[in-house]
Amino acid sequence: MVSSTEYGSHTWELLLTVDHQYEDVEKEFHLPVTGDLHVGGLMLKLVEETKKAQDWSDYAFWWEQKKCWLLKTHWTLDKYGVQADAKLIFTTQHKMLRLRLPNMKTVRLKVSFSSMVFRAVSDICKMLNIRRSEELSLLKQSEGTLKKKKKKDKNSKEPATEDILNLCDSPVSSGLPANPGLYSKTMTPTYDPVSGSPASSTITWFSDGSSSEQNCSILALSHPTASPEVLAEMYQPRTLADKAKLNAGWLDSSRSLMEQGVMEEDQLLLRFKYYTFFDLNPKYDAVRINQIYEQARWAILLEEIDCTEEEMLIFAALQAYHVSKLSLSSETQDSTCESEVDEVEAALSNLEVTLEGGSKSNILEDITDIPKLADNLKLVRPKKLALKAIKTYWFVFRDTSISYFKNKESALGEPVEKLNLKGCEVVPDVNVAAKKFGIKLLIPVADGMNEVYLRCDHEDQYARWMAACVLASKGRTMADSSYQPEVQKILSFLQMKNWTMCSQAASEPENVDMKPECFVSPRYTKKFKSKQLIARILEAHQNVSQMSLVEAKLRFIQAWQSLPEFGLSYYIVRFKGSKKDDVLGVSYNRLIRIDMATGDPITTWRFSNMKQWNVNWEIRQVAIEFDQNVSIAFTCLSADCKIIHEYIGGYIFLSTRSKDHNETLDEELFHKLTGGQE
Repeated sequence: MVSSTEYGSHTWELLLTVDHQYEDVEKEFHLPVTGDLHVGGLMLKLVEETKKAQDWSDYAFWWEQKKCWLLKTHWTLDKYGVQADAKLIFTTQHKMLRLRLPNMKTVRLKVSFSSMVFRAVSDICKMLNIRRSEELSLLKQSEGTLKKKKKKDKNSKEPATEDILNLCDSPVSSGLPANPGLYSKTMTPTYDPVSGSPASSTITWFSDGSSSEQNCSILALSHPTASPEVLAEMYQPRTLADKAKLNAGWLDSSRSLMEQGVMEEDQLLLRFKYYTFFDLNPKYDAVRINQIYEQARWAILLEEIDCTEEEMLIFAALQAYHVSKLSLSSETQDSTCESEVDEVEAALSNLEVTLEGGSKSNILEDITDIPKLADNLKLVRPKKLALKAIKTYWFVFRDTSISYFKNKESALGEPVEKLNLKGCEVVPDVNVAAKKFGIKLLIPVADGMNEVYLRCDHEDQYARWMAACVLASKGRTMADSSYQPEVQKILSFLQMKNWTMCSQAASEPENVDMKPECFVSPRYTKKFKSKQLIARILEAHQNVSQMSLVEAKLRFIQAWQSLPEFGLSYYIVRFKGSKKDDVLGVSYNRLIRIDMATGDPITTWRFSNMKQWNVNWEIRQVAIEFDQNVSIAFTCLSADCKIIHEYIGGYIFLSTRSKDHNETLDEELFHKLTGGQE
């Protein structure tokens, strides 16, 4: 028998590979080690063996077979479980990575491949001058979204070379510590003379040279949109199943890049994953606002989100004839004045989207007297054989419920029906040109969703009732401080849609230098001729022509947020007990079960009613419990269940943010809510 001390002191050979660029130095070393040797001691022995004097501080051991980093240098080889068959690579932790930004431009920068993705994204955002890094993440393009592109590439003789912005010289990309006061609001804001928009006050943080300023200017600038040919080559989802492919490749925020198979010089997408844009401020967020605008723009052009013809023309007018024109015009060479920024800030209260609404420091309203709405509205109920029954009733909106009566005089008695809107889906059904102002309500019932349509007579009436319905669906009343801003936001959006034909646009569209195919989705390019599109875009442009560049971008984002499908990320799932697949939509405040064939919502569950959620990692099943003994369970078919688990935890985490503590992030809480226990 061998004693434990004799056994522990037994030496064995370990194969170590050093990842370096020296041709005269070997890369493989066989070192005699013992199990009680700690990782730091192994590093020292290996560096001495290489006999090369250089800075080895960024190097660490990567265990090839186990796909993990040995970062705890005080741990012994025995504690890590390293044995003689282990292949350890001594390599740099920071490596070059290519990132495709929301504006479709590619940047090349040095990123930590050993840090958790959550921390790596934070460092990337510091380099790019994007605040609120917790709203973004890294996405691997799934094979399904690349097929169309690859097929086209086979026929092309020479692939087009892409301009890549190299940001590898900044301190964060070199692995240096970041300044903790990076986003302090006490800094003096600066303005970008190239884009005409306010640049981040931290623009010169990582360099005193003009190249860094130029790089940040490029990221804050809107570039001319791609040609119709380029647009045609890009992946355009046609069905809900196609849209589900877009969200399959999100990286796990609690693991490092190397652990997830990302290698040096690979390309990933940097995208806004969570649609809760907190504390948008044009004084500090020039890059952030532009990248959100670009993500919205491409989502609309590639039909990742549906919108009506009227809405598409508004988006085209804002981006085509306004943002693009202002970005390229000589007028924007002058620095933006402070007063313009202050005017833009007034629009920001309507832009913030937080879980169940953000808190505002308005004057407290008298909560003992909750406002009510009472008016004549038309009730539209879908009938069989595609017929609709339309009848006028006297409607009363109180708290979070709508009651309707035969007429005003009978309002003191029992209503014909009372509709509780808490947890319902509210969908606008509007055509300003046709004077159609409808509200579609999908109200949860035991066997699915009950459809109710309300028809308003004019814009003001629609805005008041629509805002009340939106708040009621979240469990809030008209006494809430966000009611009036919601009404104004709806009226503002309707005003952009309300235009009249200008004579120049009608008679001389050929005199306008515009390629309308670059500004609307392919569906509308096929539907209208080029001259017709130009005329209609110019028509829509009249209502946005006086906006500044930043205001136009913010209005674009606001209009995007007003779309019914905004903020929904789709996944194909199989619910427990079901025999067919469904689509699950994950939003910032709710989960929606959607029929895959028809696209109709079946059930909605709000996060505010959620008691707990967990994952059975053995069968990869997500289980969620809600109030009133409601529980659901499902397996995810289009992606790993960890992605949905992280989405839910991430939105819960983002709802805990407040402006009082907006400089620091509780990273530990994020991992606690999203990490799971595999």
